Amino acid sequence: MNSIKSVFERKKQNNEKTNIGYVVAGYPSVDFTKNFLSNLDKTNIDILEIGIPYSDPLADGKLISEASFKASQAGVTTDTVFELLTEVKDKVSKPLVFLVYYNLIFSYGIDNFLKKCTESNIQGLIIPDLPYEESKDLYEKTKENSIDLIPLVSVTSQDRISKISSHGSGFVYAIGSLGVTGSKQVDLPRLEKFIENIRTQTNLPVSLGFGIKNNNDVKRMRQFADGVIIGTSIVDLTTSNNLEYTISEINKFFE
Repeated sequence: MNSIKSVFERKKQNNEKTNIGYVVAGYPSVDFTKNFLSNLDKTNIDILEIGIPYSDPLADGKLISEASFKASQAGVTTDTVFELLTEVKDKVSKPLVFLVYYNLIFSYGIDNFLKKCTESNIQGLIIPDLPYEESKDLYEKTKENSIDLIPLVSVTSQDRISKISSHGSGFVYAIGSLGVTGSKQVDLPRLEKFIENIRTQTNLPVSLGFGIKNNNDVKRMRQFADGVIIGTSIVDLTTSNNLEYTISEINKFFE
């Protein structure tokens, strides 16, 4: 399996940008997620973020929150997610990353959670509700387990970028909007300055997410960032419960 670092390096050598997608585990069904992961190589996605269903997803907009809630209501737990990942891990060659809330990790038991991540080939963690000030212990443990702790920075946290990035690896997740996922992006000149500012404070590749909805957005953001992240629009596609349709539409996003 490729590492997150090697994906960014390979894409950069080829003068390309990294395509990052997001799905909610167990939505619209556990079988759909398994089939999607088993066919990930047919997509233009280079790195896949997987959301573990959670009752209070504070960074997520309406559509992803509803998908997460429906998966939870259908009985999808953290254990369910680890089980489905273990089942398909031999069919997945691309890096998988969890987008997960700290409360889930804490209640599961940090060491146990990281052990299961390693066993199911999870290579990175994105934790929206873990502030820099409380991240040191988890950062040390993820390093010991060769798991990237991917830092999130926003246009409102510019003076904290170098601090936040110092407890991170893999790539920097740059939040391109002032709201939750799926919300409107800040204007392009501000985004460009934001990315430039991040680059002066860390050597990690920078991926831009939040508010990127279609191929036009992707093309625009590729001008500034090393990677482009689409979440809400992909989750919306999975609602169809049609694997072939979902894959073909995702590939149009990342042309």
